[in-house]
Amino acid sequence: MHIQFIIHEVFEGPGAFLTWAKMRGHSIGYSRVYQGEPLPISIENIDLLIVMGGPQSPSTTVELCPHFDGAAEIALIKKFIDSEKAVIGVCLGSQLIGEAYGAKCEKSPEKEIGCFPITLTEAGRDNKFFSHFDDVSLVGHWHNDMPGLTKNCQLIAYSEGCPRQIVQYDTFIYGFQCHMEFTHELVELLIEHSEIELQKNKDRQYVQQANELRQNDYTTMNHNLFMFLDKFTAEYLQN
Repeated sequence: MHIQFIIHEVFEGPGAFLTWAKMRGHSIGYSRVYQGEPLPISIENIDLLIVMGGPQSPSTTVELCPHFDGAAEIALIKKFIDSEKAVIGVCLGSQLIGEAYGAKCEKSPEKEIGCFPITLTEAGRDNKFFSHFDDVSLVGHWHNDMPGLTKNCQLIAYSEGCPRQIVQYDTFIYGFQCHMEFTHELVELLIEHSEIELQKNKDRQYVQQANELRQNDYTTMNHNLFMFLDKFTAEYLQN
């Protein structure tokens, strides 16, 4: 299958998503908008759109961030929804999916940076794509906001700091507020670009500092992500 990544910043790259795609032999395309690469014009040959995170919010204007066009990305996501194609959004990407459904992004009750547990809801425990997850799993986080909810979506997982960690919007449309794609290399880039943010929020309950971020083990969350993606894509290709 062909996977298209939208990447907003070099320090919010696809990480373990890209590792998985290469391991499975999928063809890969990129819209690295921070480098001026365009969004795809046609979606005909794209099977899965993966929209990554970034420091922007869906309401960030082109005047504030010239390389980020939230309206254009929302319009692209709507094309995938209307064509019943697969979309996965991470952090900002999950918020953009919500916006595409008319559900406005909201402020998370807590800022989360680091590794903290998420808990599956009843819908999450019943969802076969997450059957390999423990009821409580340690995953990565780096956010202030959370995606909006629609009337028909299913909340899959939540954390103590944020009630909307994984959302199923449709059969093959998922938003991950959490970062299961984190690797040590990706986290090092985030640390490098977030010194002021980390220092400013050092006393917050759900914010880890650089030494803690470096000591986290990201392998289990990556493995859980790989298994989710295997189940998700196998089911999608059967339809």
